[in-house]
Amino acid sequence: LLLSGFFPSRSGAKLIAPLGCLVSRQKHTLPDLPYDYGALEPHINAEIMQLHHSKHHATYVNNLNVAEEKYKEALAKGDVTAQVSLQPALRFNGGGHINHTIFWTNLSPNGGGEPKGELMEAIKRDFGSFANFKEKLTAVSVGVQGSGWGWLGYNKEQGRLQVAACANQDPLQGTTGLIPLLGIDVWEHAYYLQYKNVRPDYLKAIWNVINWEDVSSRYATCKK
Repeated sequence: LLLSGFFPSRSGAKLIAPLGCLVSRQKHTLPDLPYDYGALEPHINAEIMQLHHSKHHATYVNNLNVAEEKYKEALAKGDVTAQVSLQPALRFNGGGHINHTIFWTNLSPNGGGEPKGELMEAIKRDFGSFANFKEKLTAVSVGVQGSGWGWLGYNKEQGRLQVAACANQDPLQGTTGLIPLLGIDVWEHAYYLQYKNVRPDYLKAIWNVINWEDVSSRYATCKK
């Protein structure tokens, strides 16, 4: 099993790192946030960010390490039944790690506004306008039943941008084949302490902290 996603290093460089390298691997670790917990206020408050990062994301990382260790043992024993039974834990926790690692860098206290350059031209080409794109991604995110994510992804085969929703912690690329550019977490733990059950208010606010430089960088990378 190989999952992959973007992981920021401490230097801020974005690297593609494999998840599940079972021969000789480092344990997955919780990435540092590139800003303080309170930096996204008033749009996302410090209490949410602290719990979301240090508790929720940390749990995905810890459980992923445990699941991979068990999977390694099952491989060594040739225990196919155990390998199959571990797939849901690998998918859920591996997806949670991938998704949140992208999410933190998709946000910035200096974010908001509109993208520029190639990304903006692609958005206008594929959605008609930035306003239409924003409306579509918001609607997809509002419409997620229960927990999940709204995404802007890149369809490499068709050479165009698409919006999509994924349930729970299913990773976009592993689920749909789309390369993730911008993810919006619509699990209740991402907004409930501040916005209660009014998901649309959270989605309206989050556009003020979208890090378009990061999204544009991802777009440039996946087009190479």
